Amino acid sequence: MSSKSLLPADVCCGRSRRTFLSDVGMGFTGLALGAMLADDGVVRAAEPAAGPAAPGGTHFPPRTKSVIWVFLSGGYSHLETFDPKPALNTYAGMTFDKTPFENPINSPLHKKRFRSVASEEIDVRDVYPTIYPMQVGWQKHGQSGIEVTDWWPHLAKQVDDLCLVRNMWTTDNDHAAENQIHTGRHRLDEVQPSVGAWAHYGLGTLNENLPKFVVLGGPTRSDTRQSIDSNYLGPQHSGVPLALDPKNPLPFGQRSAKQTFDEQRNEYELIGRLNELTAVEYPEDQQLRARIRAYELAFRMQAAVPEAVDFSKETEATTKLYGLDKENTKVAGQRLLGARRLVERGVRFVQVFPSSYGVWDSHQKLKDNHTRLCATVDLPVAGLMQDLKQRGLLDQVTVVFCTEFGRTPGLEVRAGGTNGRDHHPNGFTVWLAGAGIKQGHVHGATDELGYNALGDGHYVTDLHATVLRLLGLDNRRLEVPGRKRLDIDHGQAITDIMT
Repeated sequence: MSSKSLLPADVCCGRSRRTFLSDVGMGFTGLALGAMLADDGVVRAAEPAAGPAAPGGTHFPPRTKSVIWVFLSGGYSHLETFDPKPALNTYAGMTFDKTPFENPINSPLHKKRFRSVASEEIDVRDVYPTIYPMQVGWQKHGQSGIEVTDWWPHLAKQVDDLCLVRNMWTTDNDHAAENQIHTGRHRLDEVQPSVGAWAHYGLGTLNENLPKFVVLGGPTRSDTRQSIDSNYLGPQHSGVPLALDPKNPLPFGQRSAKQTFDEQRNEYELIGRLNELTAVEYPEDQQLRARIRAYELAFRMQAAVPEAVDFSKETEATTKLYGLDKENTKVAGQRLLGARRLVERGVRFVQVFPSSYGVWDSHQKLKDNHTRLCATVDLPVAGLMQDLKQRGLLDQVTVVFCTEFGRTPGLEVRAGGTNGRDHHPNGFTVWLAGAGIKQGHVHGATDELGYNALGDGHYVTDLHATVLRLLGLDNRRLEVPGRKRLDIDHGQAITDIMT
């Protein structure tokens, strides 16, 4: 075979296809090692108690097979979504110290959790003391009587299947919190692998023709790559971004029109032989081993991935359920329907970004912003819940719905603001549903004004520990030699929300 067949002429960003496969995570962000070598024990820690579960096994009996992690970028307001606070209307226009409640800024919880990157003398981001009223009404829904605002009419009908965690908190008061909720680390600290990467690292595959960790709609931009990255676990465990286009779901995912099936198979076989010869010389080179399997998996994925993201066989009723027939819900609907199809085919962890970067950031015109944005997500995510349930998948799949932080109870006045809320890491709400999760349940609370997560609250890695526990993994045993993590990196599973 000529050198031309080994190094195809078509390139991306100045790189050949082979270079792309090698550099971007050892082949489609390292599918090979994740889907195959990990199951062979190649990257497992030497001591079973200190590393992932045994190949094909778990630390605990798993309660779920797969996770759909839905993330809304920019920080939706917990106060206008899933944690309505009528006291904001009662005391609107007053400062915190004029209400009958403890001033939340003086609470030790505020000092304990607040970590402003800028000097407090220059920019104390979330301390706005004048109360801003709720911008939408709210009602109790379902037999559980859980409060949801009027911007979520479709999801409100599913409330008896949801479990709300209303006492989440984080520390980054800027948009690096998008990475923090996925990695558990503040931007000033050492970077850690994302929750999806830990799931990938710890679990065997359910489908050797598909990646274990898939990303739809993200990462939202280059500086949020950490949200799907694997860091020191190795690029083979990173999330694999897919496009919902069956004709081109992956870069270089289809062979050239000028190349036959047999020609491509022969090309990959020759590359494999050459790499195997190199592997004899460098037997400990994990990246090389990943590259060898990457070509094999990439070859098989050419059939499996396009089928997985092809909606043409879905019924009209299903596509309408997700809002694919409406312009404002189409994008989120496609990504959530894609997530259902992927977990149905054995993908372990699907990370979905139904909205673009930062759009939920409502420093001004919160009412206009959230009215529009909730309408883009409400129907599709309710459709996902209904679809999973009617297919019997809600007993096998766990859904996580989250954001990076909440919004301030006080009115943001920077730059003359009159109708918005700033970033608020001190307390916010996420919800979970599906396999292993209590139904129609509320866990935790913020104070009367929605400022501080009460009690110990739950730092973001508690959410990670919960998801990994549901998958059968002990977060504290997912260790890599030489990479001892802090206690806060592990978190504590929120056992109260689990069945």
